[in-house]
Amino acid sequence: MNTIIKANLNTLQKANFLLLNLSNDTLIDKSISPYYSSVGSHIRHILDFYDCILKPNDIFDLTKRCRKLEVETDCECALNYLKDLQDRIQKLNTSDLSKKVVVLDDLGVGKEKIEYIYSSLLAQANSHAIHHYAIINYILDGLNISVADSNFGYNPTTPKPVNLN
Repeated sequence: MNTIIKANLNTLQKANFLLLNLSNDTLIDKSISPYYSSVGSHIRHILDFYDCILKPNDIFDLTKRCRKLEVETDCECALNYLKDLQDRIQKLNTSDLSKKVVVLDDLGVGKEKIEYIYSSLLAQANSHAIHHYAIINYILDGLNISVADSNFGYNPTTPKPVNLN
């Protein structure tokens, strides 16, 4: 299996583990400052990004992602959405990865048209998911819930803190 495909599947598997171990009440909890967002809103955002880039297109408009709001409130719904995305990733061919695509995104100064190789877009999705896992980890910490994965929310290139005790 291609390493980019494998990396994305491994990253998404962390969402699977998380969703299997959270209640819907935890998924929707928006009580943690400073942004008062929920774990579910971040999971939905991650999955919507993947859904957008896994459609059979040569142009991907990241500003027009579907927003499956039910994913924010229902672990079962989120798991079904996740499973569909994992299946779609597994069906990618190596030839798909080298395909040139156009990405439309708003980088803060209006919509930009950016040329990518499809594997670059998958790499972006992987890093994007990890970034949101870090935010989810902050939310869960505020709810006094720990994730049983010491790498959850850490980019593989992030130096780990050294315990000097």
